[in-house]
Amino acid sequence: MSYLLKKSRSEATQQKSSSSEEQQQKVNEVRSLLGTLTEEMPSFLSDATIRRFLRARNWSTEQATKGLKETVNWRREYRPDAISWEDIEEMEDEARRTHVADYLAKNGRSVLVSNITMKSKVSFKDQIKHLVYLLEYFAMNSVDGQDDYVVWLTDFRGWSISSTPYSTTRESMYIIQNYYPGLIDVAIPFDPPRIFESFWKIAKNFIQPNMKEKVKFVYTSNQESMKIIADIFDLDMLEPLFGGRSTSTDFDINKYAEKMRRADKLRGASKDASGYN
Repeated sequence: MSYLLKKSRSEATQQKSSSSEEQQQKVNEVRSLLGTLTEEMPSFLSDATIRRFLRARNWSTEQATKGLKETVNWRREYRPDAISWEDIEEMEDEARRTHVADYLAKNGRSVLVSNITMKSKVSFKDQIKHLVYLLEYFAMNSVDGQDDYVVWLTDFRGWSISSTPYSTTRESMYIIQNYYPGLIDVAIPFDPPRIFESFWKIAKNFIQPNMKEKVKFVYTSNQESMKIIADIFDLDMLEPLFGGRSTSTDFDINKYAEKMRRADKLRGASKDASGYN
């Protein structure tokens, strides 16, 4: 519960220090600094997105504008908005490794579930593509551009260095922090083995201070840390794998694919039988 109380105090302080009127003034200032870019990418450069970048950059209009311009350049080249479910290589296996859960956290946040110890059958490039696809899904589905929209729950049991090479971790964190800042509410490494501590000492150098604060380690052998799970999730909805009591333990790939295709269609990324939008 201490985590949730800390979060509430932090949010209250932020609201007090920056009124909605002041926030909107900063959004308008950034929009002015972006110039014609807002016409090029109106869906992406919404007030909600600009506000999210501002919050992630401590309300610095200069830093938020810089981050948004860099992200626009990346989006021009990478085209994350055009990636659809049909573009994901080995989609069933990759979805079993990392997918959007069919339940929400107690505070209404979406949940991303990963099992990184499952060996991927695709290249590093395609793994990153799948991550971007999921981040784009969350960014476009957040309620009114809500900040801290995702709880990321990762099963680390059986982890080894080959499960997540440093290059994959570094690239993943760069994309999350620079192109989708403010999207992750809390990241939970669940039951990592002791050997992970050495990896973490290096990996955390890739992580910005505000993101480090969102990483909460949970161990089944430590009841105090397991309270984090009970605070964040409805245990009746959570799978037993993470200490929950849900009886729906099977991952239905057909149902999941249907959900992702619907989301693709809503954001204009769906493809027809020939593979074109």
